[in-house]
Amino acid sequence: MKKKLGIPKGTRDFDSIQLYKRNYIIDVIKDNFLKFGFNPIETPSFERSSTLLGKYGDEGDRLIFKILKSGDFLKDLDNQDLAAGNKGKIASKISDKALRYDLTVPFARYVVQNQNEITLPFKRFQIQPVWRADKPQRGRFREFLQCDADVIGSQSLYQEIELIQLFDSIFDSLKLIGTRIKINNRKILVGLSEILDCKDKFKDLTTALDKKDKIGIESFGQELESKGFSKKSINTIIKLINFSGDFKKYMTLLKSTFKNSLTGLEGVSDLEFIYSTIEDLGLKSCSLNFDLSLARGIDYYTGVIFEVSAPNTVSIGSIAGGGRYDNLTEIFGLSNLSGIGISFGLDRIYMVLDELGLFPVVTGSSVNVLFLNFGKENSLFSLEAISKLRENNISTELYPDSLSLKKQLGYANKNNIPYAVFVGDDELSKKRYNLKDMNSGSQELLTLNQLVKKLS
Repeated sequence: MKKKLGIPKGTRDFDSIQLYKRNYIIDVIKDNFLKFGFNPIETPSFERSSTLLGKYGDEGDRLIFKILKSGDFLKDLDNQDLAAGNKGKIASKISDKALRYDLTVPFARYVVQNQNEITLPFKRFQIQPVWRADKPQRGRFREFLQCDADVIGSQSLYQEIELIQLFDSIFDSLKLIGTRIKINNRKILVGLSEILDCKDKFKDLTTALDKKDKIGIESFGQELESKGFSKKSINTIIKLINFSGDFKKYMTLLKSTFKNSLTGLEGVSDLEFIYSTIEDLGLKSCSLNFDLSLARGIDYYTGVIFEVSAPNTVSIGSIAGGGRYDNLTEIFGLSNLSGIGISFGLDRIYMVLDELGLFPVVTGSSVNVLFLNFGKENSLFSLEAISKLRENNISTELYPDSLSLKKQLGYANKNNIPYAVFVGDDELSKKRYNLKDMNSGSQELLTLNQLVKKLS
């Protein structure tokens, strides 16, 4: 019995229409990256395990796809390893490479490795696939494309402002009006842990905050309690999260809250500068919203963090995000190098545009003209015109077989090809081309130059 064909969970095949739509998004993002001064680089699809592990927190490390060593990957294992059941030790002996989890850590590795060749501040973009051993669900896949833009080598808050403008420019280009850029600062969360005297539980706090929207505020409180937070601390955190005043009132509240935390006050000051500058400049399609519960639990974030939500009419997770990281290259031996980056989730943006009907009309075929096949001599005559049309950037195809006219025209219709060219014996004797508009049904007998001019 033959095995049923299939692909691994969390991966997909794409047909032509889907790829044309995906490429439309990619082209918009790439054009804006270039417009804002970012240049492309690429890194390998897999890295050494030591490059990736330990950079994303325990939850992130768990989702990294490990690659078995080539050949006999069990040769370094001994019975003691198996008996002890030390998964970490076993994994390190059978695997020394892993598929990249994101594009940011490989970028940091790239910067350190090429530090003598690059000029700071260094602005790069990458549009490449990444892999995560996550549970597949709507808008979440195990293999997906990330579109990242990063600047490394500058601590200036003007970089944050530029990236907010980049978010806005891309979503405006995609006609995605009403997207919400949520913003917070990890310094504020550090300040919160300082005033509550729970700096040792900072990771537990950010992990719980990341889950809050999924589990609800009550379960969020229970999660903190299970991690050893006091009732008083939990009530303070929830009170601050639920504050309903505008941005200025929120910042006033946080200033009074953080009077004994320089880190917290620095985070508030950063956000005030960003908000006032964006308010003066204005945004076209996005709104900027402070969200104290935004944590982005990945360990390398140290400053301002972003997350972008789709318009309220679409129910889906974040469609973009990012933030500042001050210490990422230090783990590879290069210190005092601050960076900031943002990432666009192509798949979720695709789903939002599809649901809102914002894609341009896509036919599923790149062909504009189909030459019908009436036999060898007729087809050889057609090839001259086909070459001429292609030289003029007109996508043209010759039907490969001399089948019935009905079948050939059916092929054109099914592939939404707008024009068909007849070169029967009568056209061949006159050295003319009979052009048929497949939508209107009208036909014209044309010379080669007339045909090129008409289709151009």
